Amino acid sequence: MANALESYIDHTVSVITNDGRQIVGTLKGFDQTINLILDESHERVYSNTQGVEQVVLGLYIIRGDNIAVVGEVDEDTDTALDLSNIKAEPLNPVVH
Repeated sequence: MANALESYIDHTVSVITNDGRQIVGTLKGFDQTINLILDESHERVYSNTQGVEQVVLGLYIIRGDNIAVVGEVDEDTDTALDLSNIKAEPLNPVVH
């Protein structure tokens, strides 16, 4: 996993946490337990009734044991999204 994350350094990534949150930011670093350091990050909060709310977090650390999925974001596609018109059911927490 660490080798795969190395190529994401200084790129925009999306992280889905075990409690169902989506956090998007620039990956600045990580360690052997996959704790992530994200810069210029924000949380995307989904709702059935209104568009996606983006909560600014800034520099943010996510513990490795709370990460479900990490993926690189295509910035061109992400910029083209109209988040104010996207309505979706919020993610449920991961059940082990």
